[in-house]
Amino acid sequence: MELTCSEAIVLASMDFRESDRIVTLFTLEHGKVRGVAKGAKRSARRFGPALEPFARIRVEMVVREGLSSVRGADVVTLYPGIRGDLYAIGLAGYAVELTDRYLPDGAPAPRLYRLLTAYLERLDAGETAASDRRFFEANFLNILGYRISLDQCASCGVDIPPEGSRRVGGGGAVLCAGCGRHGITLGAEAAALLGRCLETGRFGTVHFSPPALREAGALLDSAIAVHLTRPLNSIAFLKQIEPD
Repeated sequence: MELTCSEAIVLASMDFRESDRIVTLFTLEHGKVRGVAKGAKRSARRFGPALEPFARIRVEMVVREGLSSVRGADVVTLYPGIRGDLYAIGLAGYAVELTDRYLPDGAPAPRLYRLLTAYLERLDAGETAASDRRFFEANFLNILGYRISLDQCASCGVDIPPEGSRRVGGGGAVLCAGCGRHGITLGAEAAALLGRCLETGRFGTVHFSPPALREAGALLDSAIAVHLTRPLNSIAFLKQIEPD
């Protein structure tokens, strides 16, 4: 099998046997790859700290179906600004766990790779705003084909005008006033800002007010959860440490 070199983000890593580690990598060229790094726990020269979660690395590996063989890795960045801030650690852990849980193995997703690295760079610079998390989630869903429809009722299909009444339905569906008689209201401000998230590729350009943030968060949380078979571990951690 051919030895290849790829840029990657470490999504997860766990000890395996006496000296090995199993790692889950989101590679730019090959998508998500799971592999065994033999001797990783005792070989500082070949791996060092490169297999820590959300590290950005250059990895040498033999890509196979099932478990690939990880032969060596060099650190591009460990994002030290993230690792010095507990809340940033929680947000980075959430972003990589979400990516791991959604992505199938072996499907390249360069747009998602760029989104994830941009978010990690934002966190590394000390920017941990809740608006950035929601910006990441809206674009994450869009890239993977789960774009939230904000201007059309998910139940009856009627067009909803910009100032029209909306409610959050099950599974992150947006409903018109007639179909959505109960549940959380999605105001015009929140809907407009979510639309802006999908129109720009730059973090820091969309800022939610507290009420709009709560409404957008309820919609995005529901839209994300519907595609998961079990809750994310990182969400429980974030709830414990997130600022008031």
